[in-house]
Amino acid sequence: MALDVTERYSKSLSPDGIRPTNAPDWIDEIDNPYLHGVFAPTTQAVSAEALEVEGELPKDLFGAYFRNGPNAVHKPKNRYHWFDGDGMISGIWFEDGQARFRNRWIDTEGLKMEAEAGESIWGGVLGPFDFSLPGGPLKDTANTDLVVYDGKLVALWYESGKPYAMNLKTLETEGIEDFHGNWKKLVSAHSKIDPATGDFVFFSYGDRPPYLEYGVVRPDGTVHQAEIDLPGPRRPHDIGMTPNYSILHDFPVFFSEELFKKTGKRIPLFHPDVPTRYGVIPRFGTNEDVKWFEAEPCYMLHVVNCWEEGDWVVMVGCRTKDPSLKPNKEDGKIAAMLSGLKLQANLYQWRFNMKTGEVKEGDIDQYNAEFPMVNASVTGFKNRFSYLQHIPYEIPATFHGLVKYDIQTGSYDECSYGPGVYGSEAPFCPRPDAKDEDDGYLVSFVTDTHDWQSSCLVFDAKNLADGPLAKVKLPTRLPAGFHTTWVPGDQIG
Repeated sequence: MALDVTERYSKSLSPDGIRPTNAPDWIDEIDNPYLHGVFAPTTQAVSAEALEVEGELPKDLFGAYFRNGPNAVHKPKNRYHWFDGDGMISGIWFEDGQARFRNRWIDTEGLKMEAEAGESIWGGVLGPFDFSLPGGPLKDTANTDLVVYDGKLVALWYESGKPYAMNLKTLETEGIEDFHGNWKKLVSAHSKIDPATGDFVFFSYGDRPPYLEYGVVRPDGTVHQAEIDLPGPRRPHDIGMTPNYSILHDFPVFFSEELFKKTGKRIPLFHPDVPTRYGVIPRFGTNEDVKWFEAEPCYMLHVVNCWEEGDWVVMVGCRTKDPSLKPNKEDGKIAAMLSGLKLQANLYQWRFNMKTGEVKEGDIDQYNAEFPMVNASVTGFKNRFSYLQHIPYEIPATFHGLVKYDIQTGSYDECSYGPGVYGSEAPFCPRPDAKDEDDGYLVSFVTDTHDWQSSCLVFDAKNLADGPLAKVKLPTRLPAGFHTTWVPGDQIG
């Protein structure tokens, strides 16, 4: 069939017209750019040792880089959204200048049910919604973020879902993580691990009261939990964290209940006349302890970092000034999705005075960049550097280059992945006995759409603009993904 929308929108299709390798045949029947090109799912789960290296891997790079992301197994039942794909973890382990690779699907309850049925059961985030389905109208895919808890890799879902634990050496799914049996409710994707205390700071949200739940799992497994009052259902994507506080998000982006009742569609609408609210809550606080601050209307996917300065709590993030959907009628049924994935976000800072209630906010820089990472050791403390992906507005949700920001000055260095090459979120990997915040490496999975070869690039974080130190050839093509984490070798066992 003619792929009109795909051909108009997906600049990530191979420049040479070559079909992505190891893609399922059913994608040829669907006109959707997020099932083609660099987004095309793979049918392969592979393992490989002693990977081929161009350049030289640093001997002191010891640990593993893991990436989560969507990889649909079955043909979609309805309209497909990039966020619908089944979760797949790709991992590369480094030690003594060598590398090995493995990728595995997250064996969620939904994937098991669809495997038994031999087809898709859930319709996806674009609807229509069938509330009679097990667990609700959306499949919990665990496809979004990753944290390490209690010696396990834990996959999280952006819509608030069940955390799935995987083995750090094999990526085999070990089951649903219930935090020693103390928390069996849902957890949202960008919950945080405090590297200093081991606290797991989490939140979850839903369409029914309580609209927001906040909590902390202590290292001993005990749970502190609080229900937070909101004026209605919201879609906070992230949370801020300092040693003493957490920062909750209430953005003026929410679904129209009237439109949902008429059409069955959950379309997020931006309300520019409604202020954004940030709720600063003590680490172990309750709803009564939340101090709310009003700020300019906006939306934000990802927080860079937060810290405390005297009476001030500071948050840096990737702010979207106007998240209004601007669908192109030519795109038909998936117009809203294509519009919503055109990320427009730049580095921004908010300052909240805990004594006076004053708010100060403003741009750090205007460059379009997202998916920020920092040195994990500075999480919650004032830091200097963050590592982001350059995402052109014109080519939605494709990572074109790695950007190292000095968030105190707004200056940055950048390294492009190259024409037709698209990367992944790049975590910081500290050198042993590092003396500086940026003394270490950055790693990123990339896919070259000219030949569909996927690789892992390793950069010197201090000298990003010099390009990669090493390029590791992967044994299979990887589709574009979401979030990543770096796990030091001594934590893997």
